[in-house]
Amino acid sequence: MRLKLFAILLAIAHLTTPAAANHPGADLDNVMTKKEQYFQKIDKPAPPFDLLDAEGEPTTLQMFSDKVVVLHFIYANCPNVCPLHAEKLAEVQGMINGSPMKDLVQFISITTDPQNDTAEVLASYGPEHGLDQSNWRFLTVPPDQDEATTRALAGSFSHKFMKGDDGLQVHNVVTHVIDKNGRWAANFHGLKFEPLNLVLYINGLINNGHSSDHLHKKISWWEKLKNMF
Repeated sequence: MRLKLFAILLAIAHLTTPAAANHPGADLDNVMTKKEQYFQKIDKPAPPFDLLDAEGEPTTLQMFSDKVVVLHFIYANCPNVCPLHAEKLAEVQGMINGSPMKDLVQFISITTDPQNDTAEVLASYGPEHGLDQSNWRFLTVPPDQDEATTRALAGSFSHKFMKGDDGLQVHNVVTHVIDKNGRWAANFHGLKFEPLNLVLYINGLINNGHSSDHLHKKISWWEKLKNMF
């Protein structure tokens, strides 16, 4: 397992060196569509937000305009898919943070249950599920905003959290990828997407604007790496 992780991190580090920064603009979405069945191209401005983190510090999307943002909606009392979603993104974050991309990517979880997800809950949720707080934040609504604000925000991202009388919420599972300057680049749906494909997509966004001549070679090389394990 350690050998596998080392090989993956070595591959990611190689992909993010200047000499290898040959990821495409328009072609990235086309290639990812072919490689990842749970990928959905979006390519439009992301809905803005103005929320608070676990320490009560204001946090906006604009604050991360120079980074790629990986964002999802969850609530701490969710008994099944939410913790699995957080742990899947923790796996992605582990690969990102073991590479030169760490300072270029921000992971954000937004609660859809502000009444129950207190500051203590927000602070403890990440460590409990393997998320590294160095580039991860769990956000909630300011005191003067309605508790349904973040569920409405989820709706702006095209999926719903419907709160029942028992406090549980019916929802689907989506990972939103927001490019630099607030462009909502894509969604990765559900829990079955390949984490390495999300890492590769993020790497492509970071290196966006370079020549696309080597994209298919990079994808082929990446597939060979995955097949080794």
